Amino acid sequence: MPRAVNGTVSRRRRKKILRLASGFRSIRSRAFRKARESVEKGLTYAYRDRRVRKRDFRRLWIARINAAVRAEGLTYSKFMHGLKLANIDLDRKVLSDMAINNQEAFQTLTKTAQAKLA
Repeated sequence: MPRAVNGTVSRRRRKKILRLASGFRSIRSRAFRKARESVEKGLTYAYRDRRVRKRDFRRLWIARINAAVRAEGLTYSKFMHGLKLANIDLDRKVLSDMAINNQEAFQTLTKTAQAKLA
């Protein structure tokens, strides 16, 4: 009886890794061991950076809101506190977009927040 060596399963596994490594340079796209190391590291970075992207966007939105609010004579923290006191529940993404594209509506929000703080 011939020895079973998992030929098709192993080949599929290796081809899958090499397909994931197809854009890499040099031996990293051709040799299975180096390709596997590179793909594993790349997938680890991808997993980590999907979470980092959320942090980066939140930082960007806060910076935009802060810049727009300071033009109105408030600080970011006081503005957010005023919105909370006024029971206005808008997230930072929407506020940032309003600060850029709809400045009149954003100015009314800053005036509302200022009135609630006083």
